[in-house]
Amino acid sequence: MVAAPAPDHAIARGRAGAGLLAHIAVSKYDDHLPLYRQAEIFARDGVSLETSTLSGWVGATAAALQPLVDALAVDVLASDTLHVDDTPVPVLAPGTGKTKTGRLWTYVRDQRPFAGSRPPAALFFYSADRKGEHPQAHLKDFRGVIHADGYAGFNELFIGGRIVEAGCWAHVRRKFFDVHAATGSPIAKEALDRIGQLYAVEKIINGLPPERRRQRRQLQSKPIAEALAAWADSTVRQLSRKSELAQAFRYMRARWTALVRCFDDGRLALDNNPAERALRCVAIGRKNYLFAGSDAGGRRAAAIYSLIESAKLNGLNPQHYLADVLARIADHPARRIAELLPWNWQPLDATRAAA
Repeated sequence: MVAAPAPDHAIARGRAGAGLLAHIAVSKYDDHLPLYRQAEIFARDGVSLETSTLSGWVGATAAALQPLVDALAVDVLASDTLHVDDTPVPVLAPGTGKTKTGRLWTYVRDQRPFAGSRPPAALFFYSADRKGEHPQAHLKDFRGVIHADGYAGFNELFIGGRIVEAGCWAHVRRKFFDVHAATGSPIAKEALDRIGQLYAVEKIINGLPPERRRQRRQLQSKPIAEALAAWADSTVRQLSRKSELAQAFRYMRARWTALVRCFDDGRLALDNNPAERALRCVAIGRKNYLFAGSDAGGRRAAAIYSLIESAKLNGLNPQHYLADVLARIADHPARRIAELLPWNWQPLDATRAAA
């Protein structure tokens, strides 16, 4: 008798199938269900799974998906414009009974506002602290423009001109919004209205090619920004230097060169909101699972967040996507790993039908 070789398991010597592994990963990182809650849910259905078992499966899942995450990183970092941001994540410090503060960094490509040809994607990295050396390592081969929030750790990136900074008008707007919400200041309200005029132009040009966006901004947005700068310079002299309103004006003017760069380049966005949206999943998740168990857990989270958020940006159901990929990745040729990236992915059944 001759038997066909058994298919490889999603994780080596693992009893869990690809569908179950995808369900656990998406429940934890997209639906924000900590593993102990998932264990309770399984127990209600008569399935006994220890939290330690689930944790081991999550680690093995991240390891199995790592070649795909590496391919995603190469593709994203080959872009010429990126949205960059980071957020804190509590991490258990072994032997202390306390947590330390790690960071999750995201690098988002979103060319949809200027009808670019490359698909949207979100790449995450974990680090144990917020030192500037981490984005410098992540972007060591990157050339182009990054949208950032003014974090001083990025400053080394801009030396030499290999990487150029584009500022974030949403951060500027937030400063004035906070003042207006707290005090009802008419000056802050006027600043908000002037910035709102810039966003009104963006609504009109969203989805247009870069050159048409640049032309419209030169015609409409640039004069609005120039008038805002002149008004700000005359107004701030009448304010107390210690006031929060004066600080909001100084914040804006200190970043002015980076803020107006988008008016001369139609590929650039007015703000860094794509990166902030990508980090929303982390902000919600840490309220539920409270902390990562280790630095290794932070790296696993970054890997799985990368695939889940990239799948969602491309209109995919992340659980269906991960289940299919986990069922195939062990047998998939390494040289063709890019076929499994979210924007190239075809479900296994569709692939078989085509063959």
